Amino acid sequence: MDRLDEFAIFIRIVEEGSLVGAARKLRRSPPAVTRALAALEERIGLRLIDRTTRRMMPTEAGRDLLERARAVLGDYQAATQGVSDALVRGVLRITAPVQFGRHHIAPIVTAFLDRFAETEVELVLADRNLDLFDEAIDVALRIGRLADSSLSVRQVGEVRRLWLASPAYLKRRGTPRAPADFVHHGVILGTSPSAQDWRFANLRRAAGPRLKGRLRVDDVETRLQAARSGHGIVQLLSYQAADDLAAGRLVRLLREHEAQPLPVQLVTKGRAHRASKIDAFVDFATERLLALPVLRRENAGP
Repeated sequence: MDRLDEFAIFIRIVEEGSLVGAARKLRRSPPAVTRALAALEERIGLRLIDRTTRRMMPTEAGRDLLERARAVLGDYQAATQGVSDALVRGVLRITAPVQFGRHHIAPIVTAFLDRFAETEVELVLADRNLDLFDEAIDVALRIGRLADSSLSVRQVGEVRRLWLASPAYLKRRGTPRAPADFVHHGVILGTSPSAQDWRFANLRRAAGPRLKGRLRVDDVETRLQAARSGHGIVQLLSYQAADDLAAGRLVRLLREHEAQPLPVQLVTKGRAHRASKIDAFVDFATERLLALPVLRRENAGP
């Protein structure tokens, strides 16, 4: 155990007021924490902690060391962070789906540029998966399960496919109670085969209804606008409709037939000899994406 580690343990003991509490916070065993404190006291030749039945309190020498130890660790962290930041430089090519990228990745990118002054970012927004090798992409945000196992993946959340309609449409046409009811409704489809093949879970029959919408649009925002305006039922990912659901502009339908959630992942070409700028962005983005309410796990069903 190095001396900085001993300082970190000593500081945590004082902050927690107990060996067990410090061990829990540090994810160490209580005997290991006890040995570290004993070794530090023996090296200094002074008692640093007064042990009582209720709480452990620093002695005068302990209070003096606490202040010095915090300063030393602060200087160490500042020094190592400075070196790390100096290595984060250059151009990053990042891709994400259009709507997700516009609302969630772009703010992360601008904050990253503020944090790391020697970096540049090319943000490519596209609703198709760009090949990381052919397109020279450093980091991609992908939604759904990946087939290529050679890629490095960091999951940052999950989303669901939802069926949605406006309150005005449902008042006019009625609310579907089962997937088979969709054939009697107007549906707003995408133009790709996957966007026209609506999959339903928990069906008694293997196949769901075959749908042929009168309106087929390749743009998510346009499909959203059509649904808000009462032109039919639309299938979208949960993050795409989060604001409309919260505002009551759209209503979620047939939750019991929704498929399993789709993972949301940051994807890179692999970890071996990876540039510091890529690791820095993945770590930076992961922290912020994990905090997004639209990517949090929810329970299925009504």
